[in-house]
Formats: sequence, C-alpha cells, structure tokens
Amino acid sequence: MALEVLRAQERTPAPWKNGGGVTTEVAARPEGAGTGDFLWRVSIADVAQSGPFSVFEGVDRTITVVDGPGMALTVDGTLHVLAAPYEPFAFPGDSDTQCELLDGPIVDFNVMVRRADATAQVRVVRDRVAIRPEAGTCVLAVVLEGSATLDQGSVRLDRLDAALLAEGDADALDVDGRLALVTLTLAATDRSSD
Repeated sequence: MALEVLRAQERTPAPWKNGGGVTTEVAARPEGAGTGDFLWRVSIADVAQSGPFSVFEGVDRTITVVDGPGMALTVDGTLHVLAAPYEPFAFPGDSDTQCELLDGPIVDFNVMVRRADATAQVRVVRDRVAIRPEAGTCVLAVVLEGSATLDQGSVRLDRLDAALLAEGDADALDVDGRLALVTLTLAATDRSSD
C-alpha cells in the first residue's frame, strides 16, 4: 500500500452520533465504515457547547484538545481537566462521559478503536520524525498546528492535513508546529480487513 495523503479541504463534516455537535472524519478502517462498524476511526470535532459524549460500546478513545480553552470531562464520575492543548487523554468510549467547556468552544482530535480488534498509541511531536510502521500497524500523521513536509516527493501537509503510512512504507516528516502521530495496531485476526 502506498502512502496516502488526506487533505483537510476534501473532508465533509457530519453530525455526532448523539446529534450534539459536528465532526469531520480524517480516516477510518474499513474505508466507508460508519460509527457502528469501524475498526478504527480518527476525526476532528468542533465542540460549541457542554453536554454528554456519545457512547461507543467496546471502543477505546483518545482525545486531544487542539484549539480553545479546554474542557473538563467527567468519565464515570471522575473529573479530568483538559486545559492544556496537545496532551492526549485516553478513556473508555462506553463510559458515561460528560463534557463541560472551560471558557468557550474548542476543537478536539479524536481517535477511536474497537478494543477487541485494535489498539492506538497517540503522541504529539514538534520535531523531525521518522515513520516506519511495524508489521500489523499503520501510522496516521495529522498536522495539528503549522505544517509538515514529507521527505518522499517533498509533499507539504498544512494544518489538519494527514498522511497514512502502512506496513512497508517509510518516510520522515519535518515538522514546523505540532503533529499528532497515531500508531494503530490491528489484532492478528483483523489484519486482512485493513
């Protein structure tokens, strides 16, 4: 599989599962999967008001504040304040999760995986990074702030653009800003579905 470049301007916003906001999908597998049948899904959401998060049974989530003053999440009764941007926070998607905006709207970066079928590791980097997905993994690189340039072909990624690298791909990115690196690993039984 060749490197796939996913441009922000080519995405179409869609309503949240619970109807409480709008999200834009960056990538999902299998391609074309909906909110009920993805193995993994990465999206960016505009959160304009406080309220409950959608419940996703059997899903693990990692959320990162990208823009705005942050939010307080109460996950199964435990408060977690996400005031600083670019700090990933992992929690079960099937938990009762309430969101309280701290001081106005935010934009967040959201990674979801079916816990029986996949795992995700999310980190935010600011410097040059080499990417070489291991067997059974793929890596999604998403520019959260500024830009990044891929070595191969000198492809420039602007804010919220992404590049998906699969097993066998290798590249390096020069980062001028902040880049989310999402390493997605499928369970052995699901690798043929990717």
